[in-house]
Amino acid sequence: MTNDSFKIFILDDDVWYSELLEYHLSLNPDYEIRKFHSANECLSNLYQSPNVVTLDYSLPDKNGAEVLKKIREQNPDVQVVVISGQEDVATAVDLLKQGAYDYIVKDEDTPERLWNTINKIRENVSLREEISQLKEEIGQKYDFSKVIIGNSEAIRKVFSLMDKATKTNITVSIHGETGTGKELVAKAIHYNSTRKKQPYVAVNVAAIPRELIESELFGHEKGAFTGALSRRLGRFEEASKGTIFLDEIGELDISLQAKLLRVLQEKEITRVGGNSVVPVDVRIIVATHKNLAEEVKKGTFREDLYYRLLGLPIQLPPLRERGSDILVLAKYFMDAFAKENGMGRKSLSPAAQQKLLSYPFPGNVRELKALVELAVVLADEDVVQEHEINFSASHTDRDFLAEERSLKDYTTAIIQRFLDRYDYNVLLVADKLGIGKSTIYRMIQSRELFVK
Repeated sequence: MTNDSFKIFILDDDVWYSELLEYHLSLNPDYEIRKFHSANECLSNLYQSPNVVTLDYSLPDKNGAEVLKKIREQNPDVQVVVISGQEDVATAVDLLKQGAYDYIVKDEDTPERLWNTINKIRENVSLREEISQLKEEIGQKYDFSKVIIGNSEAIRKVFSLMDKATKTNITVSIHGETGTGKELVAKAIHYNSTRKKQPYVAVNVAAIPRELIESELFGHEKGAFTGALSRRLGRFEEASKGTIFLDEIGELDISLQAKLLRVLQEKEITRVGGNSVVPVDVRIIVATHKNLAEEVKKGTFREDLYYRLLGLPIQLPPLRERGSDILVLAKYFMDAFAKENGMGRKSLSPAAQQKLLSYPFPGNVRELKALVELAVVLADEDVVQEHEINFSASHTDRDFLAEERSLKDYTTAIIQRFLDRYDYNVLLVADKLGIGKSTIYRMIQSRELFVK
């Protein structure tokens, strides 16, 4: 038998009947069939990994229930179709509970019923293989170097921590400003972990109304509240055996934090309106743009939950701290956009590059992507010029102090903004800000500031 064929074992001690089934199934040239007349002979050949075994319930050396159990133990992926000369409902139900795919009574319609059953099995096998292939492709898609583009020291540190996160089921907490790629990191960790073939479920805590978040996370029973017309599984149950990503965890209401803590400690949930506990096996990754330690001090986040969620912390650097990664990312986004829209590739002029490097990018990677895609559209030539890089006024004038930066970063950003505004006139900027011109010259020389 070839490795890629659909393999069927026919196990029946009636030689004539097994040949009848073989003839009927062989009408499909894609099926490769082997006949066996004893249970021991069939079981000794299971290493060939058949897709289906048709099992005569009454065999001379073992009964059908024994053979079914042996097959399930040796290869649980094999689908077993029991064929019996007796219509015994109790036996049929018992065999189906033990894992048989179908129970068919021997009569004149058996070959046709078996044909239809095996066709359904083959469709299911094909679907599982397709899903497995897609998951494998997703795993390749989320190769670290393809998810997070850049070569800076800060990003290499992130790669190192992501690699460590894939080797265990430790809880991961991802910290960083909006637009730094926290969910991309979470997906990359999941799809490179041992759970990659299991579900990945993402929940944006901040996007769900407070009164619905408990039901969303833990599910609810029928009649739990007005509108609960049926039982609904929560996101934790949907993520069974896989990973749940809780984005903006800092927005979780304090009243629900105790319930989440219990899930982490006990590994079980209780649906809204229910009394039964449901075990859950889920890897948890959380993300936030907030400083949770500060939220603990304010009393808006439980200290015990904070330490439970901290796990392996990964701090994503803002784009302004990634140096030349800005240009690496810009080229990546421009090439991808051009390819997607059937356009020729475009490059950045030196002045356009300098303009990007001098901008603080409050919107981080997300803002850079939107900015360079627009530049590709606006550019008349193959080279994007400086004037085709348009920083949105809504971005440059947003609440500057709302961003979490060091005093040095604020100082640098303010001086850079004034340099841009006053056409890089160092003397005028020094006068406007009340600082020495030597300070500005020193920062330019050390490449903390950029001038045209």
